[in-house]
Amino acid sequence: MKPGIHPAYRPVVFRDRAADFAFLTRSTATSDHTVEWRDGNTYPVIDVEISSASHPFYTGNQRVVDTAGRVERFERRYGDRRRGR
Repeated sequence: MKPGIHPAYRPVVFRDRAADFAFLTRSTATSDHTVEWRDGNTYPVIDVEISSASHPFYTGNQRVVDTAGRVERFERRYGDRRRGR
């Protein structure tokens, strides 16, 4: 690797405020905000919109999409063009 061209790779806290969930990892992302972590050290914190703690795929709170209702509504609105109606 060339010296001096890569960003600093350091510990960063990512926080999902909606789920009250945070995790410490390493990243090149930067932030002006800091938070005191469980180990007593202060780390930069990055707030994210969604994480595995709040994403429907991981939490099991997925919405069921009514595709049959959508198809029927489409056919009512535009007719069944395949049969020449």
